[in-house]
Amino acid sequence: MEADSQHDQKRLASSTFPRVGLVGSLPPPSGGMANQTEQFIGWLTAEGVDVELVRTNAPYQPSWVAGIPWLRAGFRLIPYVLHLWSASGRVHVMHVKANSGWAWHLFVTPAVLIARVRAVPFIISYHGGGAEAFFAQAPGYVLKLLTQAAILVTPSVFLQRVFAKHGLCTEVIPNGIDLTRFVPAPARSFGDSPHLIVTRNLEAIYDIPTAIRVFSVVKKAFAGARMTIAGSGPELANLRALVAKLQLEASVHFPGRIDNASMAALYASADCAINPSAVDNLPNSILEAFASGVPVVSTNAGGIPDMLEDGVSGLLAPVGDDVQIAQKVLQILHDPSLANLLRKAGLAEAEKYSWTTVKSQWLNVYPRALAMEMKE
Repeated sequence: MEADSQHDQKRLASSTFPRVGLVGSLPPPSGGMANQTEQFIGWLTAEGVDVELVRTNAPYQPSWVAGIPWLRAGFRLIPYVLHLWSASGRVHVMHVKANSGWAWHLFVTPAVLIARVRAVPFIISYHGGGAEAFFAQAPGYVLKLLTQAAILVTPSVFLQRVFAKHGLCTEVIPNGIDLTRFVPAPARSFGDSPHLIVTRNLEAIYDIPTAIRVFSVVKKAFAGARMTIAGSGPELANLRALVAKLQLEASVHFPGRIDNASMAALYASADCAINPSAVDNLPNSILEAFASGVPVVSTNAGGIPDMLEDGVSGLLAPVGDDVQIAQKVLQILHDPSLANLLRKAGLAEAEKYSWTTVKSQWLNVYPRALAMEMKE
């Protein structure tokens, strides 16, 4: 009976549910928003929703254009705009996944303008912790376009507060996480060799140098300690130089970007995850650590305190404060009972972000957007 009911729901979705045009990026390269978009499309499709992706980072054609910075922008933007135009004639609702900076101007702006010209209602879901700084410096048209969305969605209460400062009403729908990817490792004794991990892109806003300095302190207390920094980005050379300066080359590993299966295995091998970011919103890396049963020490950047309660589901420290972060990490490593409490609380917290928990909100938002009148 339950299976028949689920089948009927999917058939109903495929026959009457709005056709959705989703504007966003896909891996490669892997990253928070790209991975989320790929995962989200899979979830919607499994629910019977007809989704057409308009990819903001489609491969360059021809491929040699990728090596010519100014030329490649046009070779990506023109096909993107043409796809936006054609897709908007085939879908009922556009869903634009937005971020700050040039990504807004190059990809969000044309998507919104074309949706308006073609009278297609659109949803903007805004990601990234840099919204406040972006809004403070952005041209007035940015806020104007936001007011024209049928529905504005943020993944966190933190971003909702930022939008409210500018008179913008939003709905909070958290980023979902695929809990089936992660198998929580049982609590174990690591002896003198704890494994610390960082799973962020190697970009300045994620302040990986602070995590490396934290590890240098941990290494003095646990001679066999090791650290894996999984990700890629422009800061790699600087990070390697810092590791060499601190004489940690034998203990710090940079595997680069790794696939989903390898990432799950990395979490399963970890004793503590460090999130050192200086700017953030609702990082998937923390949710993945929660889902893997790995205790987390994070900075209190952006929306992180809204998802990680200090002393309950993880430990928090000020941005850039490697001394306090190191103290928190050592507190976990020296206290197995604390580590186990954080592990259990993190697992419970991860359940709040499962697709099973958040899907009703997303499946409700598209029909409502379609029913709304176009805003001026």
